[in-house]
Amino acid sequence: MTSARPTARFTDRSALVTGAGSGLGRAIARALAAEGAKVVVSGRTAASLAETVALIEADGGTAAAVTADVADAGSVRELVRRTVELHGGLDVAVNNAGVFRGGTSTADFPLDAWRELLDTNLTGVLHSLQAEIAHMRAHGGGSIVNISSNLGAHVRLPGLSGYQVSKAAVSALTRAAALDHIAEGVRINAVSPGASESAMSLLPGETEAERDVRMKGQSPLGRLTSAAEVAAAVLYLASDDAGSAVGTDLVVDGGVSA
Repeated sequence: MTSARPTARFTDRSALVTGAGSGLGRAIARALAAEGAKVVVSGRTAASLAETVALIEADGGTAAAVTADVADAGSVRELVRRTVELHGGLDVAVNNAGVFRGGTSTADFPLDAWRELLDTNLTGVLHSLQAEIAHMRAHGGGSIVNISSNLGAHVRLPGLSGYQVSKAAVSALTRAAALDHIAEGVRINAVSPGASESAMSLLPGETEAERDVRMKGQSPLGRLTSAAEVAAAVLYLASDDAGSAVGTDLVVDGGVSA
């Protein structure tokens, strides 16, 4: 006998998704809401967050938008405070906010781009973890999923040293934080997508159709990873189904890093 797949794993739970104004963050937020979560979507641009909220509400879900900049620790603490105020707690957090900069060799990598990558992709995750864990460990625990990348800890390409360093560090930070806080009831994991349905996977001047053709040759799977597939991996790790997953870095890249 097989049991039916759960369709409401996050009913009565409060979830926060950073970088939720578009792309993977929007897909993750919609997937959480579809399974019953009350979602706060966050990012730096109010208009795009409003679009995400409208999509969730059109699907029958519950969502609110709070603007924040993960590079600013105070902004993130206020984001968590507002999430708790709006939805009564914080049970699930997905730290997805990130930026992509590349196309320059290590010797010539601009220091301002390097700092932006580390401030947002790495220190932004640390700010988020610190604010989220502070609430969760005082209120019975919770689950956190950091969005890393297959680029960094799993695959390296030329011209992307800053991005790859920032994401490899997220993978390492995830494992370290997971060990630090599992005894406090806070379970922390990561998902490392490869090229997927987001603007970050487009080369300069490339169309989505051209990207699809390119991925047929670059991915062993022969196609781009869908945003829904990445979201499904995130929801698995965030859910009780993954209760023994601690410090996992789940790569979802169609076999590129296999």
